[in-house]
Amino acid sequence: MEGVDTAAFAHTQRIMKSLAYAHANRARFVAELKEFVRFPSISARPGNAGDITRCAEWLAGHLQRIGMKHVAVIATRGHPLVYAEWLEAPGAPTVLIYGHYDVQPADPLDQWRSPPFEPVVRGEDLYGRGASDDKGQLFAHVKGLESCLRTSGRLAVNVKCLFEGEEEIGSPNFASFLAKNKSAFTADVVVVSDTAMLGQDRPAITYSMRGALSLELEVTGPKTDLHDGQFGGMVHNPLKGLCDIVAGLQTSGGQIAIPGFYKRVREVSEAERRYMADSGPTDRQLLGNAQTSRAWGEPGYSLYERTTIRPSLTISGITGGYQGPGPKTIIPARAVAKLNLRLVPDQDPMEIEGLVRRHIARVTPSTLRASIRSQLAAGPVLVDRANPFVKAAVTACYKVSGTPPTLVRSGGTNPAVTAFQEVLGLPAALIGFGLPDDRIHGPNEKFHLPNFHKGIATSIRFLHEVAAGPN
Repeated sequence: MEGVDTAAFAHTQRIMKSLAYAHANRARFVAELKEFVRFPSISARPGNAGDITRCAEWLAGHLQRIGMKHVAVIATRGHPLVYAEWLEAPGAPTVLIYGHYDVQPADPLDQWRSPPFEPVVRGEDLYGRGASDDKGQLFAHVKGLESCLRTSGRLAVNVKCLFEGEEEIGSPNFASFLAKNKSAFTADVVVVSDTAMLGQDRPAITYSMRGALSLELEVTGPKTDLHDGQFGGMVHNPLKGLCDIVAGLQTSGGQIAIPGFYKRVREVSEAERRYMADSGPTDRQLLGNAQTSRAWGEPGYSLYERTTIRPSLTISGITGGYQGPGPKTIIPARAVAKLNLRLVPDQDPMEIEGLVRRHIARVTPSTLRASIRSQLAAGPVLVDRANPFVKAAVTACYKVSGTPPTLVRSGGTNPAVTAFQEVLGLPAALIGFGLPDDRIHGPNEKFHLPNFHKGIATSIRFLHEVAAGPN
């Protein structure tokens, strides 16, 4: 083999063997993903705590079977974390793989074509709660690790896996866990697949995510529900008061009416906006993904900009009074609204919460009482697109799909990514394998299986690109 770089040849052979193994085992990988999706690992519901634990134990057992070391289910004050490592590549970089195995509630159940926790393949899609968010995307990395370990007996880099069971409730224990265990999670980069591509055969890497603040606003009045005929017109209705307060949080055009709210919003350059217009989804595509024909929101910005570089406020639920069939003439004693705010650089969730609290205190009528409970807080994420690990992700995606990935902003939030950035100072490679129409968080969630298989191949390629270092 005179003139041949034997090390490079051996490196290429290892990649090819891993990819061939992944291709040969596609049917089994899908069957195992279906096992994973069957667990109703709903972190928001205390009644599913046992399912969360069983899912964590299943995932840990799977990691052990594929050859990962020091596998553990780690207790937290909430739901457990799953950890595994393979650290037998001295001198090589360390990649930390993050994902979450908890899922959203499946309600409304009557809108599912098949039971949410009885996964089924229809066409090229696997349907089930958590199939895309985030079990399928997480599992692509697990199967990538298996493909390398079963063919070469080793990985190209050192790897740590940390899989969470509380992401869907805002990762309340994650940042403190990292802070207490910093030395155990030292790494060069964290890779996360919990985002979407722009479309089928349109790979994407996310470089920005919005932060989030979720609050529960309760308005109370009389000590108990009152007869409307006896007291209507003389007692302030808490449900009416709540609606007035909530309606005043935004203008009819979508701008948030809380004093000081926009003070720290980072303005995006015209060059960046031109890049987003050239590379991102169009208004028409976004309306199609939303399955609606009419847009709404802050004037002066495209729909892509409204959902990524601008903050937003959503009233995601209001409850109060009688909800059953037929009339019931009462003045309810209390009413509750759930508020979700998405934040952008340089907004701080704690500062914004203070602004919201002060505003609501000012506008609440003296005839009613308002209280606020904080349920989630996460800062925004901004990744340097020139980071060498982002470039490694770009190369890995290109080699698998044959199409250069688009670098995109996301309107979503991942509190764990914020924690990795703020607590550990780790750069993030956010490689998405979902599709915009996967219906995550809604009925009939799905994961496009060709993306699952490409995700496995991309994970294999990414580890080897990191091992090769900057070109």
